[in-house]
Amino acid sequence: MDVTDVASARQRPVGLVELARTPLRRWRAVLASAALVLLGVLGYLFVLPATYTATTAVVVRPVVTDPFSVQSVAADRAVNMTAESGIATSNDVIDRVAAITNRESEDVADALEVETPVGGQVMRFSYAGRSEREAVEGANGAAQAYLELRKVMYENQRAAVLKSYDDTIAVVTAQRATTQRSLPSSQVSSNPSPRTSALLDQLRALNDQLATLAEQRSKVASADLSPGSVTSAARTPVPSSRDAAPLILLAGLLGGLLLGGLVAFLLESWDRRVRTPADAAAVIGAPLLGTVRRKSNGQPDEADLRYLALALARWLDGPQRTPLVVLSSAADEGREQITAGLAAVLAAAGHEVRLGLTPEAVDRIRPLMLDAQRRNPPVEPPRTPVPRPRPAPATTSVPAAAGAGGGPEDTMVIPAVRKPRPFPNTPETNGVYRSTTSEETQQIPRSAPAPGGATEGVELRIGPGKVHVVSLDSPSSPGLTLLDAPPALHDERGVRAAREGRAVLVTARDITRTQQLTELVDRLRAVGVEPFGFVVTGAGRD
Repeated sequence: MDVTDVASARQRPVGLVELARTPLRRWRAVLASAALVLLGVLGYLFVLPATYTATTAVVVRPVVTDPFSVQSVAADRAVNMTAESGIATSNDVIDRVAAITNRESEDVADALEVETPVGGQVMRFSYAGRSEREAVEGANGAAQAYLELRKVMYENQRAAVLKSYDDTIAVVTAQRATTQRSLPSSQVSSNPSPRTSALLDQLRALNDQLATLAEQRSKVASADLSPGSVTSAARTPVPSSRDAAPLILLAGLLGGLLLGGLVAFLLESWDRRVRTPADAAAVIGAPLLGTVRRKSNGQPDEADLRYLALALARWLDGPQRTPLVVLSSAADEGREQITAGLAAVLAAAGHEVRLGLTPEAVDRIRPLMLDAQRRNPPVEPPRTPVPRPRPAPATTSVPAAAGAGGGPEDTMVIPAVRKPRPFPNTPETNGVYRSTTSEETQQIPRSAPAPGGATEGVELRIGPGKVHVVSLDSPSSPGLTLLDAPPALHDERGVRAAREGRAVLVTARDITRTQQLTELVDRLRAVGVEPFGFVVTGAGRD
C-alpha cells in the first residue's frame, strides 16, 4: 500500500454508528458531566433559598386637558415609555421599595425588573423576593411609588407653568392699567387724535393678550395629571423558583448528557485511540494478520493464537525464514502475551522456536511460558528401536522325572523370566529413563528457565516442540525465530532487529493511541522497515 492509499484510508468517512460509539466508550466522562450538572441543579433547588416573583401591571396615562379625548397619534407616542421606564427604576422608587421590604437598596435594584412592551402604555413591575409576602409588597410598592412620583413631578411642572402664566398676566395687567391712565379723561370724540388712537390700539392688544393668557392658564389648570392606574396588582399565590422542579431536573439531566457528549468528543479528539482494525489499517498501511481477544483472566485466547499462526503459515513454511520481530508502541498493549502465546502455539505444533528476549522481559514472560507448558505437557518423540545382540538366556537344570528312562545326567532347561522395568518418563521414575536391555540410565532434564533471569541456553519443551530462549541480540540462525522487541518508541533495539526480519505490529483496542502508532510507523519507514502486518488485541468483537 503506497502513500496515496494510506492517505485515502485515513480520510475514510465516519458513520453515525461510530459517532454514537464515542459517548458510549467515554461513558464515565458523560456520567460525570451529567452528575455535575444535576448536582448544580439540586443545589439551586434545595440548597439556595427559593425565589418568589410577583408582577404588577400599570397603565400609564398621558397628560391631557380633556381626559375623554382620543389621541390622534399612536398610544406609544403619546407617552415616552423610555423616559417612564427610567422614572420607574429611579433611586426614589428603589428607596421607597427598600423601606417597604426592609432590604438594602442594592438588593432591591437587583430584584426589581421593569418591562415596557413595545407599542403600548403598560408597564410591568416584577419583584423577586425571599417570600411571597415580600414579593407582593415589593411589586405593589414599586408600582405605587412610581405613580406617586410621576404625579408629584407633573404637579410640580403644572405649578411652575401656572406661576409663569400668573406672572405674565400680572405684567400685562399692569401695562393695561398704565395705558388706561394715559388716555384723556374727556369723552372720546368721533375724531380722536393720533395719540389717543395709538393708546386705544395698545389697550385692545393688551386685552387680547390677557384673554389668551387666561385661556391658556385655564387649560393648564384643567389638565388631567393622573399618572395612570394599577390594572393588575400582585397577590398571593405567586410563582417560585421551585414550582417547576421536575422540569428543571429533566432539563438539567438532558443538559448534562449533552455536555457529557461534548466532553466525550473533545476527549476523543484530544486522545484518539485505535477502536477498530480499520483504524489501525488506516495508520499502518499493512494487512490484518489476526485479532487476539483476551479471556476473563487476561490471557490471550489460544484459538485466536492458532489462527494467527495459520496466517503466518507462508512465512513459517517458506524456504527462507527470517526473524519475526513483534513490535508495539507501548508496553501495555499485550505484545509480550502475543509473543509468548505464539511461541507456545508453534511449539505445540511441533516446531522448534528461538524466542529472543531482553533481560528485563524474561521475568515477565517466564510465567506465561510455564503456564503454556502446564497446559501442553512435553511429549517425548517416538524412539527408533535399535537391534542389539540378545544374550543367551540363563538356564536352570531341573532333574528329569523318575521313571522317564533318563539317566542321572538328564535335565530340562527352563529360561529365566525377566521382570519388566517401569515405563520411561513416568512419575515412578522421576524423569529417569532406565533401559530394559542394560543397567545403564539416561537422565532427560525437564527444561525450565534458568534462575536469575538468564536468557542464553534456556530450553522449554512444550508438547512435541521446543522453545529456546535466547538473547534479543544473539546472532540469527536459519531456524524459526521470534523476537520480542521492547517498546519501539523509546528503545531502538527492536527496530534494529526488524531491519533483518519482518516486523509485526501489535495494537490494543481502546489502548493504543493513534498518534503514537503513527509515529512508530513513520520511524519504521524512515529506517527502511515496512510492517509485514499487524495484530489487534483486546476484549470484545469487531
